[in-house]
Amino acid sequence: MSTHQDVELGRLDRFLNIVERLGNKLPHITMLFIYALIIAIVLSWALSYIDFDYHNPITKDKIVIINMMSPDNLLNLLVSSINNFMAFPPLGITLVATLGIGIAEGSGFIHILLKKLLSITPQKLLTPAIVVISIFSHLASDSVYVVLMPVAALMFYACGRHPLAGIACSFAGLSGGFTASFTPSVIDPVMQSFTEAAARTVDADYVVNVLCNYFYSLGGTIFVILATWYVTDKIVEPRLMKTMPIDKDVASNPENVIDKIKPEETKAFRVAVIAELAFLLGLAILCYPEDSIFRAEDGSLTSPKAPIMQGLVPILFFVFSIPGLAYGIKIGKFKTSSDVIHSMEHVLHMLLSFIVFAFFAAQFLFVFGKSNIGALLAVSGAEWIKSLGMPSGITLFGIIMLTGLLNILITSATSKWAILSTIFVPMLMLLGISPELTQAAFRVSDSAVNVSTPLFPFYPLLIMYCQRYCRQAGVGTLCSMMIPYTVTLLIVLTVVLYLYWFLNIPIGFDSGYVYPRG
Repeated sequence: MSTHQDVELGRLDRFLNIVERLGNKLPHITMLFIYALIIAIVLSWALSYIDFDYHNPITKDKIVIINMMSPDNLLNLLVSSINNFMAFPPLGITLVATLGIGIAEGSGFIHILLKKLLSITPQKLLTPAIVVISIFSHLASDSVYVVLMPVAALMFYACGRHPLAGIACSFAGLSGGFTASFTPSVIDPVMQSFTEAAARTVDADYVVNVLCNYFYSLGGTIFVILATWYVTDKIVEPRLMKTMPIDKDVASNPENVIDKIKPEETKAFRVAVIAELAFLLGLAILCYPEDSIFRAEDGSLTSPKAPIMQGLVPILFFVFSIPGLAYGIKIGKFKTSSDVIHSMEHVLHMLLSFIVFAFFAAQFLFVFGKSNIGALLAVSGAEWIKSLGMPSGITLFGIIMLTGLLNILITSATSKWAILSTIFVPMLMLLGISPELTQAAFRVSDSAVNVSTPLFPFYPLLIMYCQRYCRQAGVGTLCSMMIPYTVTLLIVLTVVLYLYWFLNIPIGFDSGYVYPRG
């Protein structure tokens, strides 16, 4: 490595050390949301006296900030707090999926699965292997966070590498690289529906294909894998080795040790795999007929209205629990039904801090949405970009940057795109840019910034996984680990999009770069 590179890496280390120190001085992340809740309530009171000349592009109604400090709204917050908590998106997903994972962990199935994976994965290729698995995990729902990150950490630790680097690279591949995917994902039809509706405000007959960004997503996987591999091995892990020592008692924890595979484990594993394949085959047979009850009314399996999509989390419960049950019974770990119940109870203990966080985070999101502060931020930012009147290429880059900034506060892709699409899509169509290209630009920064914002709903869960190996890990630790991924992925995915555009490579089915289509 050259002297210049050493100097640059030294500067990066100093910057990330500052981020980590400042971040770790922040209060507990649950307290951050309590403070954010109070600030949002007070801010709604102050902004409610200002007349904003913005309109909601969906309802056409003028955006008026609702005073959440009024007695009626405070009472409404109090009365609806339980419903807000129960409706908090990651809560139910995490709890249900974790029950299945508890069976798989309690039986020892996940442990033997890790040992099998390690036996076939060359140590030099561990990082890209984890990233590839993370990208494939886009098929699953948010419950994948519950299993992927701790598995990646344990695999890294078992190979003598820093476990937090395993968490970082899997998080980057799953969430930071969400734009890149080998297969169509659940969010594709959701995004398409907003894009098509927005396009029809200019062209009433315009149709957007559900897979309008698929070729770009598929091509982007190569660059996400390479970028994440480099950042993990050359930047993040070397820094963790220097600044984040692993707790001394980690090695003595039997859960953090992967020993040799025993013959009886191999037999039980074979039974578990057969049980899993039988379940998946049965599910596939049930889904195959055109009139299957798992399909939507139009026959689609990938539509958000399809029962199989709506029931994905319970299905994942069976995906984890069935091989766990088969393995546990065969190996003798599950002798009675009480053993199975105990495994589910045990795994839920690790979610206690997440459940506490979820209650206050849900109240903040309720106030943020109910007060219209979120809508005001999105619309005012979009209108500002529109008023600049820049060339199409620069305007598209501005959208990428604006989305990245908004994503620090509003991490939900659908909630942002529901509003921004109605402004960005028609605006850029009038500049000659296709709706499909506008959607692709939005998705670039919507995913890359996710991993660096403490407001990401699964941040407390990931911090808890980090603390299994390093008790001193906190918000700053995770932020400082993930910032290099955000910067790198944002640059790489943007460059790839512009290369596709410059070389006129199709970005998806029935997609183009210009409007009207040539």
